[in-house]
Amino acid sequence: MTEAKASQKINPVVLAVLRGRLEQIADEMDATLFRSAFNPIIAEAHDASHGLYDAQTGDTLVQGKEGLPVFVGVMAFAVKYVIEKTATMPPDEGDVYIFNDPYEGGTHLSDFKLVRPVFREGKIFCWLASVGHWHDVGGNVPGNYNPVATESFAEGVHIPPVKLFRKGVLQSDIVDILKTNSRLPLSVYGDLNAQISALELGEKRLFDLLDEYGDDTVKSVFAELRARAHLQMEAHIGQLTDGTVSASDWLDNDGIVDQPLVVAVDIHVRGKKMVLDFSRSAEAVAGPVNISRSTAIAACYVALKHLFPDVPANAGVLDPIDIVIPEGSLLSATAPRPVGGYTETILRIIDVIFSAIGKIAPERALGNAYGTINALSLAGHREDGSRWVMFSFFGGGHGGHGSGDGLSHGNAPISMATIPPLEIFEAAYPIAFRQWAMRQDSGGAGRFRGGLGATYQIEILNEQAMGFFFGERGRHAPCGVGAGASGALNRFSWQTAMSSEVQSPEMTSKKVGIHLQKGGSVLLQTPGGGGFGDPLERPVEKVIEDFHMGYISVAQMQEAYGVVLNEQGALDGEATDVRRAALRHSRAEGDAV
Repeated sequence: MTEAKASQKINPVVLAVLRGRLEQIADEMDATLFRSAFNPIIAEAHDASHGLYDAQTGDTLVQGKEGLPVFVGVMAFAVKYVIEKTATMPPDEGDVYIFNDPYEGGTHLSDFKLVRPVFREGKIFCWLASVGHWHDVGGNVPGNYNPVATESFAEGVHIPPVKLFRKGVLQSDIVDILKTNSRLPLSVYGDLNAQISALELGEKRLFDLLDEYGDDTVKSVFAELRARAHLQMEAHIGQLTDGTVSASDWLDNDGIVDQPLVVAVDIHVRGKKMVLDFSRSAEAVAGPVNISRSTAIAACYVALKHLFPDVPANAGVLDPIDIVIPEGSLLSATAPRPVGGYTETILRIIDVIFSAIGKIAPERALGNAYGTINALSLAGHREDGSRWVMFSFFGGGHGGHGSGDGLSHGNAPISMATIPPLEIFEAAYPIAFRQWAMRQDSGGAGRFRGGLGATYQIEILNEQAMGFFFGERGRHAPCGVGAGASGALNRFSWQTAMSSEVQSPEMTSKKVGIHLQKGGSVLLQTPGGGGFGDPLERPVEKVIEDFHMGYISVAQMQEAYGVVLNEQGALDGEATDVRRAALRHSRAEGDAV
């Protein structure tokens, strides 16, 4: 009996119970890592993920809900890579592989993958995998976001799949290599052990489940869940209008050559099939905004998951979708092209898919989110000579949508991560936040306003520090939907203690080697999300509420929304009607021209 036939006989109640139990295993692995990791990027921001993967293909079966969605697609490629590498020398029970290859396993060198085969009766039943963003893995820049890297060798140590465990025995020489290639060896050791613990727990929980329900039943559930995900995605595609829609957006530059880079998609819908064609996108570049093919495919999954949120996290979602990415593209980089800033490029992939789908399914349209993780590294030495490295990403606004305003000060759409609270940073590093606030007027105006970005000002408290910044959206703002306005541009600057001069990067959104002294500071003003719909259709009372909350200024209230207050600060209804009529007239004349 085939797995497909067997899956047809599964009791629906059993199917629902086992789906929940399997998801719980992945979720518990996530929770174990988050509780045990040493570095705040994992422990606080949840830049990690766990899942179960097919024994033969490596395809995603189940993935945890608290980790990064971008890892859903990527980790399948990571497991497939291990399967291919072990084809001539199959793994033994108790083996665990570790690697961070960004070209075969996806993302960038900071993301270390641990892959473990689960054996039943001497055969591999499935694979368990864990990925976590380690704090520092060598390279020229502490924290590894090197905006001027021209080869991956400048971004960190590169580890191919090797056995971390052989038949259950830890290979201490591998651990020594990993620790030696980090500025923060204790952090590496702690995060590594946390990922090991997560895998061990996952295997134990899976064995308990298999012993209770039987291997064949669980295999049938895997097949049924994939088949249902496939059918569910086909149903969503079938509701879209047949035809072709397109969208383009740009990266500021690659950090090396100051020229914009296009990311473009043509989406072809035919019945229950969809093609995502990125052939019009830029070619691979010298700087670190390239991404691998596996990473690009993972970004497509994340975009579709946002647009169709009820689809599950397994490989069946992508079965009815063909993804076209030419060789040599910015989206199909091969070694040793630098890929450290992959986050910026996948966010642009998500943006263009949002924009294109919005043209044929406006009810699902979203204004673009802020579109950059704004990776900031600050590093130096304490008075006792010990090294410190602060690395983090920072939030911004999400786009307005047909159901309401965009989220303010959220994290990037590629993740479920949280932004660590300032108390965590100040307790761990010799810095102080002088400002952590919503950024006024940063959300794009619209019937539904884009969410607000944020303003962060960080002061250095020890004698010397170096700063490194990797961002985007400094020149190309997150766009809105329909008549919705774009969000504010990204702004980064710094000021030394030796001068009152405020300095900004030559490349707008990227800078390496900022020399800072005690009392010096960096200032980051993040973009808001794009607005949804005509700002003149936003209810007046909502506009006034935004003003009183400090979200918008008097100028934006009048210029974007056409709402006027009297000298007492109350609504001037007559002046508002006149102002809105004038704005509509001006818009109509502009359209006529």
